[in-house]
Amino acid sequence: MTGRVSTRRTCAALMVFFTCAAIARAEKPTPLEVEEVAPSVFVHVGKMLALDAPGHDDIANIGFIVGTRCVAVIDTGGSTRIGRALRESVRRHSTLPVCYVINTHDHVDHILGNAAFKDDKPVFVGHSNLTAALTRDRSFFVERYGSDLDAPATGDEIIGPDKTVATALALDLGGRHLELRAWPKAHTDCDLTVLDDRSRVLWTGDLVFRERIPALDGSIVGWLADLDGLAKSDAAMIVPGHGAVTRDIAAALAAERRYLEAVRDGVRAALAGGQSIEQAAREVATNERAHWQLWDTAHAHNVSRAYQELEWE
Repeated sequence: MTGRVSTRRTCAALMVFFTCAAIARAEKPTPLEVEEVAPSVFVHVGKMLALDAPGHDDIANIGFIVGTRCVAVIDTGGSTRIGRALRESVRRHSTLPVCYVINTHDHVDHILGNAAFKDDKPVFVGHSNLTAALTRDRSFFVERYGSDLDAPATGDEIIGPDKTVATALALDLGGRHLELRAWPKAHTDCDLTVLDDRSRVLWTGDLVFRERIPALDGSIVGWLADLDGLAKSDAAMIVPGHGAVTRDIAAALAAERRYLEAVRDGVRAALAGGQSIEQAAREVATNERAHWQLWDTAHAHNVSRAYQELEWE
């Protein structure tokens, strides 16, 4: 009888062990698919989905750069789930610590995965305006995108920067340096780019969109000026905020410039002609529609933002 009890206890213990192991395996995130676009530079290209569509937490281009001392992560995706999957990708490609998590701006699809890296104790880095932007938007993010955070969703999961960039900052990963640049108000008021000095790969954040229609939350005049600045870069390749990685930087900038100029010039004409903001949103720059995916998600908004800015010229 004692032997039977012992056997039962052993079996029960083994069942608990294997059940727990199975749960642990099930909970371990699948590494996010990344491409090594240059030596030790890894990019995950986001999906072409609307921000309110299923899978919307995986629409931004995110990734990481590996030095000889440590790893820098550049944007973390639109949920803690995507952040954890990105972290698994980092671990698959490097055993070095994550020393920096860099956010190119404050939009949810680029920043909500930050909490997945909290235990790595990195330095979180962003534009000097990023802290204020997150303070302004944090409660809205929790209310609107709480399902993309760990339950129960709280503002503490939306992690802002420890170190900020007012103009420029260099970060040493060991064997390579990252050149961070803060830009004047454009896509947002906290746009930051990251240039790897070794590969000359430039991460533009949402200052550059490819295929997906640009989204204006800052200044259309400022954005066009920032494109002039980006055109002067000696980068060999760009990782846009959305769309395919490319070496044809001039063509990528030209397409976005054409759209933004069409919006700017069309809004100015609408204002001169006394058109309402609603009429402008329906009629301005509609010849651009064929060139951009997800047109209906952003174009009317872009025209309205440009109208509100340019009516004070």
